[in-house]
Amino acid sequence: MRIDRSWTAGRALAIVLALALVCGVAAPALRADLKAALAEKDLEKRSKLALDNAEAVLQTARSAYQQGDIEKTKAAVGEVQESVELAYKSLDDTHKNPRKSPKWFKIAELATRDIMRRLDTFDHDMSFDDRPILKPLKDKVQQVHEDLLLGLMEGKPK
Repeated sequence: MRIDRSWTAGRALAIVLALALVCGVAAPALRADLKAALAEKDLEKRSKLALDNAEAVLQTARSAYQQGDIEKTKAAVGEVQESVELAYKSLDDTHKNPRKSPKWFKIAELATRDIMRRLDTFDHDMSFDDRPILKPLKDKVQQVHEDLLLGLMEGKPK
């Protein structure tokens, strides 16, 4: 039997990289930072950076919860909420009509929908007693998502 070594080496490299990502080795390099978002002068890009941070920190919250660190989980959940609020406020501060300039509003709407989906999964994976930790965050993300969607559909700024 003949083995194609280049295919095997490429496949092995892909597996090693995938394992590194799953284990969190590359996670710090991928993780956005809320301070970097706050430093961004372009409000629309700031919104995107804040939502990227929210997604990264939500993964941190899940990892902390799986390790049994409730305090770190609560801190991460708080940062996710700050990130979502910053993203929405940044878009609101542009004073643009979402219907006429939908690009960044649609990006934010899709990101908040994804965050809501991840929060639901996280909520189902949590112990019943720990679920109140996520309630305020879920409510805020739902409100921001609905406001973004309404702005895109009706074209009225908040």
